[in-house]
Amino acid sequence: MLKGHYRVAIEVYMQNKKISTKYITVDPSHPEPGPLEEGGSVLRRGGLVAFPTETVYGLGANALDGRAVAGIFEAKGRPQDNPLIVHVAGREAVSGLVKKITGAAEALMDAFWPGPLTIILSVGEVVPAQVTAGLDTVAVRMPDHPVALGLIRAAGVPVAAPSANTSGRPSPTTARHVLNDLGGRIDLIIDGGPAGVGVESTVVDLTAPAPLVLRPGGVTLEDLSEVLESVAVDPAARSGSKGRCRPRSPGMKYTHYAPRAPLFLIEGEVKAVAAKIMDLAREYRAQGRRVGVLSYNDKGDFSAAGEVVLAGRRDKPETVAAALYAALRRFDEMEVDVILAEGLTEQGIGLAVMNRLRKAAGGKIIRV
Repeated sequence: MLKGHYRVAIEVYMQNKKISTKYITVDPSHPEPGPLEEGGSVLRRGGLVAFPTETVYGLGANALDGRAVAGIFEAKGRPQDNPLIVHVAGREAVSGLVKKITGAAEALMDAFWPGPLTIILSVGEVVPAQVTAGLDTVAVRMPDHPVALGLIRAAGVPVAAPSANTSGRPSPTTARHVLNDLGGRIDLIIDGGPAGVGVESTVVDLTAPAPLVLRPGGVTLEDLSEVLESVAVDPAARSGSKGRCRPRSPGMKYTHYAPRAPLFLIEGEVKAVAAKIMDLAREYRAQGRRVGVLSYNDKGDFSAAGEVVLAGRRDKPETVAAALYAALRRFDEMEVDVILAEGLTEQGIGLAVMNRLRKAAGGKIIRV
């Protein structure tokens, strides 16, 4: 979390740039009620508040106010047909948002709420079309973060919130990421320290014939299989394809999570991937291009290839998930011309990491 003197430096920077976004720091272990009440007031009057969750930072608006929700799309530059997730502070709030809470939904809430799991159910009448992008379903989750829960309670309304970044960019895992993307476009940023999980929530569609994972995330397929009799993964979630139809979940249709430089994802056996990255790096460097390499474990593996950014450990995919978006944003700071990224096993949260990397690559995938 940003310290007090650093906060002042950011406030001065904001004044110099004539940015009106207010920035507040909160201790996530003991969040004071004042900043949360202020954030709740902003939400109730139709404003936009960026806040931490256990996954990434979210950009929130009153989910029952269509005009406020429309402000999210404007601030992010988000396509209008990309639905949002409604965040609640307690399970009792869900019944007012949906037509029916199914047995599968009850089981998933029992097992994983609060936590990084979003469930899709048939939408109730009170939810405006701006939240659902006109769909007959709504996505709902209860975050596992004291600042997020405190803010929603203080607002007294459910909060619609996608990630708090410019649409298509890597999601923000720190408040500084939010400031860089949305400073001057939103009313308030609440800094509650870095996000822990590092990738967005898992989205499970419970209106399909059988439970279907539309977006892998912090709750793994293996976790879900222990609670549900059957659960499948949407093929587009594995392939990273954009899909041709109207998206039923965030992260399905459009290119997401992308740094500014083109990213090539190299998948396959570890040694073959490393050899391919070195070959490609030599080709690009011979063209005078600045190369970035996204790797794991040890920079020495690719020290001759270019600018190396480590994103956790290959044998601990949860560390990769936590570091991924910050690593992708680091390449922007380095101003590389091209990024070569190592693939990862799809076991556990590795499936979510690969989903994000394939989306960031936008189809530029090399399998060796």
